[in-house]
Amino acid sequence: MRNLNNVPKVIMESKSIGHPIDFKWTKKKIDQLLDPIERNEDLENLLMQINHKGSIGLTAALLEWVYWRFTGYSQATNDTQKRIEALWCSINNLEQTNPLLFDTDFEIPATGSVNGALWIALMNVRMIDVRYRKGSYFLQNELVGLVLLARHITPRTKKFDNWFSRIMSELIHTHPNPYKNAKLDESDEAVYDSTNEPSISREYFFDETFNYTVEASENALHSFIDNLDHKANAFLNFSKKAS
Repeated sequence: MRNLNNVPKVIMESKSIGHPIDFKWTKKKIDQLLDPIERNEDLENLLMQINHKGSIGLTAALLEWVYWRFTGYSQATNDTQKRIEALWCSINNLEQTNPLLFDTDFEIPATGSVNGALWIALMNVRMIDVRYRKGSYFLQNELVGLVLLARHITPRTKKFDNWFSRIMSELIHTHPNPYKNAKLDESDEAVYDSTNEPSISREYFFDETFNYTVEASENALHSFIDNLDHKANAFLNFSKKAS
């Protein structure tokens, strides 16, 4: 799985590729996705059990569900692909990626079942990226909306649910949150350093034959990064030396 040209098997089985845009996209649904925390406490608590690099890997995987769902429906998926690539690179070395800026003036509405859903997805990813760069102890909270969106737009939600349940069980085991039981500073001023957390790769999420070890994940991640066109992606900055 050295690049994003190959569709993961589970996404194929979910009937996401080329499926009609038939999911509900009402003002009520938009509002629920834009402000999901209060109504989804169990999901929030579940996500708080995984560490930062596990969360960024999950973010990239969830965004890939969105990417494949809308491929062929919007040219914005080209930009989405570059953001997915940057997320994987940021797991390896955050300093060699640029911030995933998106609609910083909030001028684009979330209306329209394709562009609106993409807007919400990319805005969620932007906020996750902001908290990752800051070292926020509340990074995982930002994933709630992205999980709900990816599930909502997937034709066969049971496929998504089974995948998500399996992945979360594995992440809690291999990439546990070291501060999940701590009393956190509600001001969000404290900084968490995730540098020494173990790597994670795309195979972890989409290749059922992949046997996870730290070394195997590092090798798979480096192989993915080495196969990217670094100059074609404005979110990558490999002119910066690895720290």
